[in-house]
Amino acid sequence: MKNIIITGASRGIGYELAKQHLALGNRVLTISRNEDKLAELKDFAQEGQYDFLGLDLTNFEEIVKVLDAVSTWDKVDILYNNAGLCINKPFAEMEEEDLLRSWQVNFMAPYRLIQVLLPKLDKTSHVVNVSTMGAVQGSVKFPGLSVYSSSKSATVNLTELLAEELKENGPRINAVALGAVQTEMLEEAFPGYIAPTQPNEMAAYLVDFGLNGWKYFNGKTQQASISTP
Repeated sequence: MKNIIITGASRGIGYELAKQHLALGNRVLTISRNEDKLAELKDFAQEGQYDFLGLDLTNFEEIVKVLDAVSTWDKVDILYNNAGLCINKPFAEMEEEDLLRSWQVNFMAPYRLIQVLLPKLDKTSHVVNVSTMGAVQGSVKFPGLSVYSSSKSATVNLTELLAEELKENGPRINAVALGAVQTEMLEEAFPGYIAPTQPNEMAAYLVDFGLNGWKYFNGKTQQASISTP
């Protein structure tokens, strides 16, 4: 049994990630503001296998509650920083609140989560920062996503920095830059676009990468995309 934490698990890829890890018999803690959706995941869990935490990731100080929630765990095997906030708005119309909320969810929350969970992370733990192809230097960029892609690219850079700073005691830290997956967030960014990949398919990749990728990668960004976007 592995100990898994998943943010942004109330929908899309995060929801499927939780279901698949539960099916493997792993112990899972999910995090989201939408507690009702997180509670639904109990139907896929055995007794003592699942717990959830209603938490607003824009609240930097409240994130310490995650460490309290896993106080009985010996360690955290995988932390999926999957939560994301996508604001699709022309650059000229972007407001301070848009910038603040995006950076709080897409960058500051992963930063703080890794920080508070360090006592539960070791050399065989794996932090997976779920990013986007729009955060990859040299990739195709799209209008309206300036704050989303830039905040996610900061998390990619953080991945490289922390992999070096924490390499002696762990954890291994990698990012996965996702292409188009048929989620609500994709519809927000590209209304009407039909993606070639479903959430359960991408979740299956992330399950395998989370369990095994730490053996081969540290501070790397894996591109998981077969389309543009």
